[in-house]
Amino acid sequence: MGMSVPQSCFGYPLSIFFIVVNEFCERFSYYGMRALLILYFRLFIGWNDNLSTAIYHTFVALCYLTPILGALIADSWLGKFKTIVSLSIVYTIGQVVMAVSSINDLTDFDHNGTPNSMSVHVALSMIGLALIALGTGGIKPCVSAFGGDQFEEGQEKQRNRFFSIFYLAINAGSLLSTIITPMLRVQQCGIHSTQACYPLAFGVPAALMAVSLIVFVMGSRMYKKLKPQGNVMAKVVKCIGFAIKNRFRHRSKKFPKREHWLDWAKEKYDERLICQIKMVTRVMFLYIPLPMFWALFDQQGSRWTLQATTMNGQIGLLKIQPDQMQTVNAILIVIMVPIMDAVVYPLIAKCGLNFTSLRKMTVGMFLASMAFVAAAIVQVEIDKTLPVFPKGNEVQVKVLNIGNNSMSVSFPGTTVTLDQMSQTHEFLTFDVNKLTSINISSAGSPATPVTYNFEQGHRHTLLVWGPSHYRVVKDGLNQKPEKGENGVRFVNTFDESFNVTMDGKVYIDVTSHNASAYQFFPSGAKSFIVHSPEISPQCKNNFTSSSLEFGSAFTYVITRKEDGCPDLKIFEDISPNTINMALQIPQYFLITCGEVVFSVTGLEFSYSQVTRLLLHSTPYNPASKNGSWD
Repeated sequence: MGMSVPQSCFGYPLSIFFIVVNEFCERFSYYGMRALLILYFRLFIGWNDNLSTAIYHTFVALCYLTPILGALIADSWLGKFKTIVSLSIVYTIGQVVMAVSSINDLTDFDHNGTPNSMSVHVALSMIGLALIALGTGGIKPCVSAFGGDQFEEGQEKQRNRFFSIFYLAINAGSLLSTIITPMLRVQQCGIHSTQACYPLAFGVPAALMAVSLIVFVMGSRMYKKLKPQGNVMAKVVKCIGFAIKNRFRHRSKKFPKREHWLDWAKEKYDERLICQIKMVTRVMFLYIPLPMFWALFDQQGSRWTLQATTMNGQIGLLKIQPDQMQTVNAILIVIMVPIMDAVVYPLIAKCGLNFTSLRKMTVGMFLASMAFVAAAIVQVEIDKTLPVFPKGNEVQVKVLNIGNNSMSVSFPGTTVTLDQMSQTHEFLTFDVNKLTSINISSAGSPATPVTYNFEQGHRHTLLVWGPSHYRVVKDGLNQKPEKGENGVRFVNTFDESFNVTMDGKVYIDVTSHNASAYQFFPSGAKSFIVHSPEISPQCKNNFTSSSLEFGSAFTYVITRKEDGCPDLKIFEDISPNTINMALQIPQYFLITCGEVVFSVTGLEFSYSQVTRLLLHSTPYNPASKNGSWD
């Protein structure tokens, strides 16, 4: 046994301070990184929703498989302290690699804001996530157990309070990180071009993991370090294997039956171990629902976050980012645990109801399923507000009259007439193979046919300013803007090109009677300046946009007033998100209630039914997400 100089504070080993701070920083690091992950895959790497979700959950699964490896290393080889230090180094390297993978300028060789080799970013991020999964999973079964090792016999009360403080540190780290890192993500940064600041958002968790490691090592001289005692899980597996093999060898009727099938291991293993394994096998059936529950629970970080990107994040005076909604779970956990213990369970007991552990866990599963019913209802309402985009052979066309006269445009089967400076109320949908004749006309002028090869599956805008003057623009926006941002493009009605600077972004050389590409901005009013040699110095050339909301798109037409000065006309291309993110709160409330009832109850049940020696072998390891200590 490696011993340290005993030091205490208020009856507690001083060493636990370092362990609690270590856990707070590590959980901040893990949850801060994980909160960003689904949007990083979707918006930076460019994967679709399904692939992003699949990779996200594969990573989470690895994080909860590697604790088995960590337990083996700690129990059979290095011991808890050296395992935590070694794998924390791996963990920190993984977080740093993840931050580096998100640097846009790393492969943006032509400085246009888009990486030239996305495969480099993908490879680095996969390496980083693999190292993180090994690190966070490897230390998971060790940290809480190492904290428990610091207490002496007779300090059970202090040990129990330590686990309560440990639990608080986990939730505090989770709560703060899921608030702070999304705020860092929406900042703009970059060397050659600016975009969402993933390097900063991933870099802060990397820094916190380094702090976690340093703090843990600082307490080294104070720790009680127990030598490896041999892996319990390996003993369990070998004992069960020997019992099965021995029973098969003595299957003849001449051998007397034994009370339990595990009793066939008595020839090789001691009675205490066999009794402990019997306890484990008796409660194993309780753990069958675990994968189903946590598969549902972890949808918060993937599908529910993606759902939030299609919603309005303005809740009162607060503007919420989609990945910040996960903080609701951490906040509710801190509130619900004492309420359930101090109010709900005592009331149930006073009603004379026998609310057993199995019944609690059944209720937890039911509440989790109800959370997804609530999520489905919200999604149905969101789907009602989403615009219809072209699919298959379809093509969509909107007509925008930027001229000074009324214009008519005839399509196969329909004709639209537009006053000056107006547009069709919505996009018209056609089969691209049937869109064979389009004609533009106005009073007293002959019709002019439109010649253009419309691209199937895309939206187009037909700009018209005279019977024989038109331009077809492919919008390049076939879905709602991501991240809840807003798309803005400019149309130039001047005779020469102009530039526009809007909120730090530049629209370069918007040619005469043409439209720029969309650029994207967060919510709020944006100021912009139009730079053109046609604008007199006496004219005002700076404007302020209407207040942008979430998920909208607009066309800003720069026109000329009678005095020659520029004017602004705004047209809506995609309506903003109207379903508020606050409507996700009921589903978060239900899933959190389910977690409290299901997870905490399972942990208590495991402690009451399984000896402490074997607890690390069960799915309710107190440092595992499958318990309540994550």
